[in-house]
Amino acid sequence: MNEKTGINAIKGIGEKTEKLFAKIGVYAVGDLLRYYPRGYDVYEEAVPISELEEGKIQTVTGVIYGKVQVSPNRKMQVTSVQVKDITGSVKAIWFRMPFLRNTLSGGDVITLRGQVVKRKTGLVLEHPEIFYPSSKYEEKLHTLQPIYPLTAGLSNNTVMKAVRQAIDELDLSKETLPESIRLQYHLAEYNYALRGIHFPEDKEVFYRARERLVFEEFLEFIVSLRKMKDGNERSENDFSIHHCAETDELIRRLPYQLTGAQKKVWLEIEQDMMSSHSMSRLVQGDVGSGKTIVAVLALTMAGMNGYQGAMMAPTEVLAKQHYESVTEIFESYQIPLRTELLTGSMTAKEKREAYGRIKSGESQIIIGTHALIQTKVEYRNLALVITDEQHRFGVRQREVFTEKGSVPHVLVMSATPIPRTLAIILYGDLDISVIDELPSNRLPIKNCVVDTGYRDAAYRFIQKQVKEGRQCYVICPMVEESEHLEVENVTDYAGMLQEALGDEIRVDFLHGKMKQSQKDEIMERFGRCEIQVLVSTTVIEVGINVPNATVMMVENAERFGLAQLHQLRGRVGRGSHQSYCIFMSGSKSKETKKRLEILNKTNDGFRIASEDLKLRGPGDLFGIRQSGLMNFKLADIYQDASLLQKANEAADILMKTENEWIQKLEKEARTSSVIL
Repeated sequence: MNEKTGINAIKGIGEKTEKLFAKIGVYAVGDLLRYYPRGYDVYEEAVPISELEEGKIQTVTGVIYGKVQVSPNRKMQVTSVQVKDITGSVKAIWFRMPFLRNTLSGGDVITLRGQVVKRKTGLVLEHPEIFYPSSKYEEKLHTLQPIYPLTAGLSNNTVMKAVRQAIDELDLSKETLPESIRLQYHLAEYNYALRGIHFPEDKEVFYRARERLVFEEFLEFIVSLRKMKDGNERSENDFSIHHCAETDELIRRLPYQLTGAQKKVWLEIEQDMMSSHSMSRLVQGDVGSGKTIVAVLALTMAGMNGYQGAMMAPTEVLAKQHYESVTEIFESYQIPLRTELLTGSMTAKEKREAYGRIKSGESQIIIGTHALIQTKVEYRNLALVITDEQHRFGVRQREVFTEKGSVPHVLVMSATPIPRTLAIILYGDLDISVIDELPSNRLPIKNCVVDTGYRDAAYRFIQKQVKEGRQCYVICPMVEESEHLEVENVTDYAGMLQEALGDEIRVDFLHGKMKQSQKDEIMERFGRCEIQVLVSTTVIEVGINVPNATVMMVENAERFGLAQLHQLRGRVGRGSHQSYCIFMSGSKSKETKKRLEILNKTNDGFRIASEDLKLRGPGDLFGIRQSGLMNFKLADIYQDASLLQKANEAADILMKTENEWIQKLEKEARTSSVIL
């Protein structure tokens, strides 16, 4: 067995399980080794019942007293027991587990571990793990159990067993980093790191393992960017682009004044497109700072000089929205350019006709999703490529555009606030522009950080906003126990919220396990105000522009990083109405309150990102979700800022001394699109 061996070579993985692994992108043994846990269950000492804290996962040992109760509701049967120790008592509940009345009895000494939730009757242990007899808990005490991202039908235990077998049977002694770099930066060996990330004996082993793998991930990424930048610097501008009177006229006739930052960034883009070398520029701007109009100006300049421009968005909903807004601007200001929409859900006939207009040059501005880089798409003279939300696209995908003719100008738009010191490293192949002013007509979002006792008041506020004709988002994090329960979590919450708000308000839900077509349909209905309250996971972080949405309520806000919460908050405050963001926290810790208060005090994404960077420590790795930027498997640019800077130093050394390692990396990149 080696890393390229099919997953079905592992004992216990038959045809059915192989298909489930394929759903999560695991086809070969090597994929499995790099399918890292998304978190860990840390089994800690049991606490007295009187010391239980809302929002935490905790363990108690006590005696069951009274009968095991099962609710008569067959659709959602709830089994409950009361557990008592010398300090007090607590209720434990399980959903859809009526059989427990046959295994649990009054007088039994039992250990329970689960989420502590506040209900009207007091604190409750929700769906806890059962250890009976209690001595069984000793076996797991102080251990870290990996929690993997899952899909329906695939259990955490199945993934864990498969990974363990792969690690035991493969020869992992071969080092993947140059030895000089590994020793200079005091990094663990590859073998140790791989075992330690999947099955850490303790937190110290986990930290050392993760440090090594994150460093390597950053290093490979940075070296690849450096190679791309070298290529870009040699790319001459093949397009004869001159100053365009239409862009001046468009700026003059807009119903609002461009901010000073927008004017400065537009001048940089204009000069790049007229220079002797191809443009490779990142435009960073907070949500609502006005990046789209700058993109439209660049597309207009390319089109009016006789060339084509393409704009690629991460979702179909966003692509359609860009298409409609660009088309409307061209029509309103009599700019004689034809726009074309190209997405994966179009019919074969619609695509064929669009391909024809793109190839002939009849359509000058092409807006779409990944469909823009399919092999069937032939451009007549593509001079400009704009990608929206850079972290949703790999470096390799941007490069594909350059293979469709001459090297086009590349403009990357990102609303993700990244401190400049990190942005220079992460976007090493790009020049950086920042739009750091918001348009004067934007009302700042009003924020509040509250505990769960405020929930009823928040629901009343949502009802009031809907009665005034507005719309609202409610964000639910994924439940910790199992990723596929995300679906149940959101649907159950939506049902509960519908009951709380009443039948006059239409509540619907959205989650990552839905098909793209379902997600698009829900977002479009929300955009048309057919849905007033949308319950969703972070899948809406990059989504449709709904100016009528004025409330964003985030449940369990403590589970997210500040930068991600700021991104979510950017879904509101897009229209003329006052908008509000309610961050609801289930944690009472001072550290959590201190973090969330930053969001309360400022709407400036760059300041928030910098503060987030200062506050995060290694202990947060168990409690805060990764930012998800740049499609890294393990690395988090905020959490691992110091490692990113060290990897950048190491890249300087490698580019001068380790040509063999770099060639090997380039070879692997050609056959894989994991990071590159």
